[in-house]
Amino acid sequence: MVREFEVRREQDLPAPPEQVWDAVATGAGNRGWLYPMEVEPRAGGRATRGDATVLTWEPPRHLALRATQDGGFSNTLSYRIEPAAGGTSRLRMGIHWVHTGVVDEAWAWEAKSDAAEKHVDFYQHGLAEYLRHFAGRPAVYVRAARAEPATDPADFAALRRRLGLADDAAVGDRFALRGPGPDRDPVEVVVDWLSTDFVGLRGPDALYRFFNGSTWQVPSWLGHHLFAEDTDEQQAVKEWTAWLDDTQTQES
Repeated sequence: MVREFEVRREQDLPAPPEQVWDAVATGAGNRGWLYPMEVEPRAGGRATRGDATVLTWEPPRHLALRATQDGGFSNTLSYRIEPAAGGTSRLRMGIHWVHTGVVDEAWAWEAKSDAAEKHVDFYQHGLAEYLRHFAGRPAVYVRAARAEPATDPADFAALRRRLGLADDAAVGDRFALRGPGPDRDPVEVVVDWLSTDFVGLRGPDALYRFFNGSTWQVPSWLGHHLFAEDTDEQQAVKEWTAWLDDTQTQES
């Protein structure tokens, strides 16, 4: 049995096509808004997005990758970039998932499609934030995850409160975020995304991203993009991992 679904989005971006291309088609760009993904710059090249192959390489207009996974899954990612007025761009992106194997439980496929739709919206918003505020700045990507799947939505609500978010917080609110480490000064951040599934905060040198695992019964995690020149990647990963683990301890 073949199952498939597509996610397609169009958005206007505050940067010319060359900057958008650098953001979506290079390792340095992807670390600023997505996650580390290196792309070999040629058709037939490899990309570190699963077992991915570059299908189309036409800078700065069209990039397509196909990744394969165990169990008969594959997905094709495509970016089409068009110049727009005033030095901006129009981006058309799409992801096409196909499964040719056996799906034992229908809900698993529904959960996968639900997660894809929501994550695409969150990441594409992050792309615009990156281009608007941090384009071209080198980024350190920091990822940390809890060990066990989340099952209770109240856990993510507690994480939000520890960040300093009020229960009635809204996009555009500003507050002082105290990062991990006892000697860190508070950093003023603005809420750029807020939902039951994700929290996005933007600081002067960072995009902070938090993911609610309870929505899909996976571990809650964070994936930050840090742009300060003196960032120590290993130390940042260590500190944010400890912060996330400490938050879980306080919740239990």
